[in-house]
Amino acid sequence: MTEKPTVLIAEDEETIVESLAFLMEKEGFTVSIATNGQSAIDMISRDIPDMILLDVMMPGRDGFEVARSVRENATTKHIPIMMLTARTREIDRRKGLELGVNDFVTKPFSTRDVVARVKALLGRGPSPQG
Repeated sequence: MTEKPTVLIAEDEETIVESLAFLMEKEGFTVSIATNGQSAIDMISRDIPDMILLDVMMPGRDGFEVARSVRENATTKHIPIMMLTARTREIDRRKGLELGVNDFVTKPFSTRDVVARVKALLGRGPSPQG
């Protein structure tokens, strides 16, 4: 039996964390949660996840800073990152892509869609259309 993939949810909105964590666990993922940017960075360096769901606007260090930290570290730069954002401006999307973010999901979003995209990024399901 293979080990369950781990997903770090770095998000400060409790309702989003609860629904994403519930669905991810139901789909067979191990979930860890960080509610601010610094704790996300600390958790990633301590216990490297298979995937990161990363909110752009968080207390302390924002999602862009977390993504930069992940990409600059040789042991974590391969981790797929999906940014969750309420921002729809093209400049924010471009900034994330330049940092090496793999996917963007704009809030409000379907948690089922996010799960499908995570599976696709981890090579565990059909790839999302779009």
